[in-house]
Amino acid sequence: MKNGVSITDEIAVIAHDGHRFSGPRHSHEQAQLLYAVSGVVSIKTDQGTWVVPPSRAVWLPPRLDHETASHAGVKFRSLLIDTREMQGLPDECLVVAITPLLRELILKLADLAENPGSRDRTDAVVRLLLMELSFQPAQPLNLPTPKHLGLAQICERLRNDLTETLSVEGAAAILHMSRATFMRLFKRETGVSFGHWRQQARMLAALAMLAEGRSVLDVAFECGYNSPSAFSAMFRRSLGCSPSAYF
Repeated sequence: MKNGVSITDEIAVIAHDGHRFSGPRHSHEQAQLLYAVSGVVSIKTDQGTWVVPPSRAVWLPPRLDHETASHAGVKFRSLLIDTREMQGLPDECLVVAITPLLRELILKLADLAENPGSRDRTDAVVRLLLMELSFQPAQPLNLPTPKHLGLAQICERLRNDLTETLSVEGAAAILHMSRATFMRLFKRETGVSFGHWRQQARMLAALAMLAEGRSVLDVAFECGYNSPSAFSAMFRRSLGCSPSAYF
């Protein structure tokens, strides 16, 4: 392994504890499972942005160019996995839920990187981790980037100003399209509706702000919601709990 601390021929570990950071665009020959123990990490690729808050991890397939950044202090553990001899692992970037067992397995491998144990025990931990990982569902914590230049510019506008109230009709007019044509193109390019994409952009930005310790009130208004209750209701629908309970 060229990166991280190798614990077997197939897996190496990268650990980071510290302040906010922004890494250069890079890739790994191995697949990567990046788990945020605390704080929020964002992964940006040509296909979109993935956000990794506590209780989530992001899976990146081998040789995928990406940028990694955090918006506040962060503690994460990253596994680099040689998948050449492995079957059934994801071949796309996605966010997965972290069960209590999967969390402990990741932390155990990170510990083994610093305090090596027997090879048999390490191999058993690796096998169990891969079995547990393969059954985890993708979570709605990514924001796809359209390839269509006009759509990409509109999406960037919405991300830069979360209070922007641009309607479907307004966006369609900017691109000289009918409403129906715009909606079809947007769905084909991103896989989601215009309204869902905007909501997702706000939620992912909100996760980063909340991780910095900002109040629900401030985050709600900065993300374009009329009240903290409206923001909390959206958050609960998306992630199953209130902002305060999530963190």
